[in-house]
Amino acid sequence: MNTTTLTRSLLLPCLLIAGCFGAPKEPEYGRPLPRGAQVLMPVSTDELPGFGHEWAMRHELLPALEQSLAWMRRPNARSFYPQAGISYERSLASLVRMHEVLTTAVDRREFEERVRSEFVAYRSAGWDGRGGGVLFTAYCTPILDGSPVETAVYRYPLYALPDDLVKGPGGAILGQRIFDGTTKPYPTRRAIEAGALLANKELELVWLRDAVSAYIAHVNGSAFVSMTDGSMLRLGYAGKNGRDYTSLGGELIADGMMDEDQVSLAAIRRWAKENPVRARDYMQRNESFVFFTPIFDNPHGSLDVPVSGGRSLATDKRLFPRGALTFVDTVFPVPGTRATRPFQQFLLDQDTGGAIRTAGRADIYLGIGPRAEQQAGATKAPGQLYYLFIKE
Repeated sequence: MNTTTLTRSLLLPCLLIAGCFGAPKEPEYGRPLPRGAQVLMPVSTDELPGFGHEWAMRHELLPALEQSLAWMRRPNARSFYPQAGISYERSLASLVRMHEVLTTAVDRREFEERVRSEFVAYRSAGWDGRGGGVLFTAYCTPILDGSPVETAVYRYPLYALPDDLVKGPGGAILGQRIFDGTTKPYPTRRAIEAGALLANKELELVWLRDAVSAYIAHVNGSAFVSMTDGSMLRLGYAGKNGRDYTSLGGELIADGMMDEDQVSLAAIRRWAKENPVRARDYMQRNESFVFFTPIFDNPHGSLDVPVSGGRSLATDKRLFPRGALTFVDTVFPVPGTRATRPFQQFLLDQDTGGAIRTAGRADIYLGIGPRAEQQAGATKAPGQLYYLFIKE
């Protein structure tokens, strides 16, 4: 992954809240697919719900689509294909054709008719390997308060990428380089924090107000920081220690600290404020530790292109084709109520995440700031994930 990427997933809710999926008879969204299982299952586009309304929202969709096209035309994009039975040529042609349809259709009816006639849909194998569904969560770029120097108020740093972290091709984390030139697994979050292993190395990029804010930045893989001098520092993902992600919310639920229906970002913040020592222990159960870099535009996903609120999706890139056009059919919570509303939109598969490691999980990027943070922190619902490719 590039120095300006998210990870995301790392992901605000996915991440703070997901991880406990009920009794054994309930869907196991984190269950890996059986070896050799089909990742994408062809279905008729008639299976998709109506999407003509997306023609009126093409001003939102087109910029994200163009970012995927830009990535597909990079020299190294071809090396990530074929994926899930889809060739590079077909994936690129599908994006090109969707762009043409979006920009030449005269109304929503023509748009929907042309997509249904020219494209074929594929459903994600989902949690059960048979198209049984996907658990959708969401993430965002929070705006946090910070200082360029440590003070009595701002005591929790975000770090730049250390020189001893070794990456391989494609950004894979190989470990920590030691004095004899070999590598070993990079230290865990607990070891880094308890041993102050990154202190006094001029790696501190900013100091935040509280430990939970720093943790939220790690979970999302990016953050905008409102500085004490009135400026805004934008930080993107630079890398991680290569350790596995563990959900804070899932651990709190498993230990009976919170009921599953009570977990939200706001609830976790309140609990951590009331239980600072215990909260530190729970956060350190997540061995994953993220490093940051200053950026000058919006956060980037794992394709190293800017992600778009409501139009970029994070999936397991070991399974799904990068940059591809998807259609998400799920529900979103209505803020301040127990009600939900349909979420049926085209998104581009432009990111990945520490907790997004199966065909039964996906994360929707919702944008920047408090409103996106509130929505992301409450989003967790099953649904279906489709990929659209031009007919062969």
